[in-house]
Amino acid sequence: MDADIDAGALRVVETLRRTGFQALLAGGCVRDLALGRVPKDWDVATDAGPEEVAALFEHTVPVGAQFGISLVVLDEGDYEVARFRRDGPYRDSRRPASIEPADARADAARRDFTINGLFYDPESGELLDYVGGQQDLDDKVIRAIGDPDARFAEDHLRLLRAVRFAARLGFTIEPETWDALCAQVESIASVSAERIRDELTLLLTEGGAKCGLRLLDQSGLLQAVLPEVAAMRGVSQEAEFHPEGDVWTHVQLLFDHLDEPSAELAWSALLHDIGKPSTMVRAERIRFHGHDAIGAKMAAVICGRLRMSNEARRVIGTLVADHMRISHVRQMRPSTLVRLLREPHFPELLELHRADCLASHGKLDLYEFCQEQLAALKKEHLRPPALLTGDDLIALGFAPGPLFREILAAVEDAQLEGRLDNYQSALRFVQRKFCAVPAA
Repeated sequence: MDADIDAGALRVVETLRRTGFQALLAGGCVRDLALGRVPKDWDVATDAGPEEVAALFEHTVPVGAQFGISLVVLDEGDYEVARFRRDGPYRDSRRPASIEPADARADAARRDFTINGLFYDPESGELLDYVGGQQDLDDKVIRAIGDPDARFAEDHLRLLRAVRFAARLGFTIEPETWDALCAQVESIASVSAERIRDELTLLLTEGGAKCGLRLLDQSGLLQAVLPEVAAMRGVSQEAEFHPEGDVWTHVQLLFDHLDEPSAELAWSALLHDIGKPSTMVRAERIRFHGHDAIGAKMAAVICGRLRMSNEARRVIGTLVADHMRISHVRQMRPSTLVRLLREPHFPELLELHRADCLASHGKLDLYEFCQEQLAALKKEHLRPPALLTGDDLIALGFAPGPLFREILAAVEDAQLEGRLDNYQSALRFVQRKFCAVPAA
């Protein structure tokens, strides 16, 4: 395996070995190296315990000392260092009730999937495979190590992890592992909302999301963790606008047109049409009146259930609520259009609109119109200096209150539309529109 090893990871391995300990690269970084990918994280497995690791490095953090895990903090980055171990019984479907020091072979046997059970010796260049992971990488297969029923029962988050790895890598889940996964779908309810949220976010943003969503649906996991999303399956749409098929098909296809989306954009893409099932009306044609507003309320409930941050809830809710606004940009007043274009979330809203169109009718005229408007408007036109302030309104005889916002917004609208361009014209505009008090 021709491997380009991170300098910090090499430093950790070499430091441990220099003092007589075993040290190997382990887990996901070895998998990615074997696949020719650049690892995001570098993990080291060793026979040194946390106290021994702490004595060798200036800055360590005992992130899981009871499981033999330390975080070594170097200038190059942070590196997880874990002692080879054998796990005792799992009593809470997440962590072993006990552990004991072991060797690399036993450590590999306790891991989740064969492709994650590999070790690599950066000194000799040898790939150590005790679980058949290299063959499964070659065959593009996700396979549980040992008994798949036992592996999933140990930590039910592995149900989602199997789907995520299959989607991200373009692998298939081998039959026994798939059958065990499907049989334990309901057990996902025992996993904390935060862990489910994080795993789903990775599935939606790492690549292969369309495949991941399909596997979630086929396994029953989608119904178990996101029943509101599963409800989009079979909801018909007008072929004129959605030749691709039902709402669920559309949402899956949309992810083919997102390139490394942020977490907020990815969740907004998943949830943007979530209001359609409950708003569907069949008359002369299929309509979904108010599905954007209803969808935003439903998205807020889902985000709350998954313990998302307040900022994530705000952004996702705004994108879902506003995803139809771009369809009206040609009819907007100039001031309304400028206000939309300068919204903090507009770049992601425009990207959502682009993917939405490409996953349906394929027309990008409104997307291109917005791009043209953004290119034509200079920064000072998007956010021109205010012509008036609250102090100016007080000088005109207004008492501070809610009317201030209305007046200042009206002044800015006129400014954005080119009807006002200086202080005196703004004063006259306010006097004429809101009062007859002469300027001081």
